[in-house]
Amino acid sequence: MSIKQLPPHLVNQIAAGEVVERPASVVKELLENSIDAGSKRIEIDIEQGGVKRIRIRDDGKGIPKEELSLALSRHATSKIASLDDLEHVVSLGFRGEALPSIASVSRMTVSSKIADSEQGWSLTDDGQEDFDEPAPVAHAKGTTIDVRDLFYNVPARRKFLKTENTEFKHLTEVVKKISLSNFQIGITLRHGNRSVLSLQPAKDRAGADRRVAEVCGPAFMEQSLYLDFEAAGLKLWGWVGLPTFSRSQADLQYFYVNGRIIKDRVVTHAVRQAYADVLFHGRHPAYALFLELAPEKVDVNAHPTKHEVRFRDSRLVHDFLYRTLHQALADVRPNETDDTRTGLDNNLPGNISRAQFDSQAIKSQQDLNIPVEHAPTGFNQSGTGLSQSGSNQSVSGQPTNFARGYTPIHAAGQVADQMAVYQRMHESSAGNPSRPAPLADKFYEKLSTHVNSSLPVDSSQAEDKGGIPPLGFAVAQLHGIYILAENAEGLVVVDMHAAHERITYEYLKKSMMDDSIRSQPLLVPSSLAVSQKEGDCAEEFAETFQKLGFELNRLAPEKLAIRAVPSLLKESNVEQLVRDVLSDLLEHGSSERIQQEMNEILSTMACHGSVRANHRLTVPEMNALLRDMERTERSGQCNHGRPTWTQMSIDQLDKLFMRGQ
Repeated sequence: MSIKQLPPHLVNQIAAGEVVERPASVVKELLENSIDAGSKRIEIDIEQGGVKRIRIRDDGKGIPKEELSLALSRHATSKIASLDDLEHVVSLGFRGEALPSIASVSRMTVSSKIADSEQGWSLTDDGQEDFDEPAPVAHAKGTTIDVRDLFYNVPARRKFLKTENTEFKHLTEVVKKISLSNFQIGITLRHGNRSVLSLQPAKDRAGADRRVAEVCGPAFMEQSLYLDFEAAGLKLWGWVGLPTFSRSQADLQYFYVNGRIIKDRVVTHAVRQAYADVLFHGRHPAYALFLELAPEKVDVNAHPTKHEVRFRDSRLVHDFLYRTLHQALADVRPNETDDTRTGLDNNLPGNISRAQFDSQAIKSQQDLNIPVEHAPTGFNQSGTGLSQSGSNQSVSGQPTNFARGYTPIHAAGQVADQMAVYQRMHESSAGNPSRPAPLADKFYEKLSTHVNSSLPVDSSQAEDKGGIPPLGFAVAQLHGIYILAENAEGLVVVDMHAAHERITYEYLKKSMMDDSIRSQPLLVPSSLAVSQKEGDCAEEFAETFQKLGFELNRLAPEKLAIRAVPSLLKESNVEQLVRDVLSDLLEHGSSERIQQEMNEILSTMACHGSVRANHRLTVPEMNALLRDMERTERSGQCNHGRPTWTQMSIDQLDKLFMRGQ
């Protein structure tokens, strides 16, 4: 067969196969063109899920009459003119393929008017790139693109489309995604005669919050954290869902790079690692995040649909995302200084917060003279950290949290010794699970007191400042499992084991970090067969492995020797762990696998070393735990991602008992 030049119509249809998969793809391309045109208002009308008709009208700068036919020509664009422009592209579209590709598989009409023109002009395209003269048309400033009978001339493609409802759901999702990155633009979506979305322009943060709530749901906004952080030429801002708002599917994850919605393995990996220590197994985080960086640091021309990008320095981006999100989630703890979480009451006198007002009321309350066997102590007295009647002092005079005669662990170096004890206990009891382990009991008792044991807790200080602590003061213990506390908002219920488990876990991690990772030489070095690429990686990141407690030597181009391992992981499958770390380093330039393996062991230690269910705590002990939670990172979830506490407001309690109805 001889070589022939493909006709323009067939070329466009081939290109359409890459860009136009379904009606949602058409909407994406046309919306991006409207945004690039500087539109402030966009209206979208859909019929039969977009198969019969898609009409998008905007109030952008418009297309001059003499450029209408050029706009419908392949590889014609106003957004780039040179390779340098492509490397610094900031527009959403830039290839000049969208309009001719769409026109090749539909019946498309473009109508437009520029600001200086007295009337608009219209042009119809059947994909042949043989245009008639534009016809005059009554039109406001901006552009309207009307796409009818999608895939009418490509029946095989039309057979792959789903039902009308399914196609419209995909289309609606595209509109939502684009609306999240363009808060300043008002967007209306109608299906038939029914209005589906009516998003008003957002002029401030409150308006942006409203749009996020409309797109992601009000529950997401109620359980999300807003962040805005900038470093190393990168800026990350947006909303991240709290671990308590996890999803069974990854269906509420929006990530934008310079305003462009993307899916990227580097980004996904960094976000997953940031949530690793707080998310329940099998759950997915929710977020709407925006990464901004210099255009030349990201290649947006990596995929025909522009859904994927390539970062010039993917390792920098990965580390920036991970550390920013990791710290943001770690800083989430009960804190009444955040107005978005405390709900200040504007009807209270002056500038007094609800916590301050309730505190004053509590101090002034009178005894009810109820006959009881023992005289009740005041609320404030029960809230003190360590009372004389329930002394919580150790022999050395230092306070301990759980009044079981524990000795505080102060030196970080002792933690490694305790870990070794734990491992010996684990090894000795492996063959006889039923054998009692008195050593384990003593070890866990020592383990249960940690960093907060050196901090005396006196909740009266909080009241002296005119406020109640975020988690309030303990009033009772329920079934030896839950702590009931009263705070400014109402009732707080705490799972004492889960809370103490997180506190102990965070302390162990901090102690290990302060004491560094201890390495243990192997009596007989282990050899590991690798690829030459992995061997090169091991040499390149030799210092990284050393910091993680490994000592690797390259014996041959495809052979490594493992001479030392982290002491805490000596019983693990070290060879597989090294392979996994090498894989991560090759893929992302960094790895958290070793730390995750260590955290698994520390988590187990913390679980066994925490106060157990059915253990009765005194009121001072319960208050000490509450204060620890307020100081501890990630205290909202236990080591396994389950919540440690929940809040029931007075309004919720009133509804339960139908008060005021």
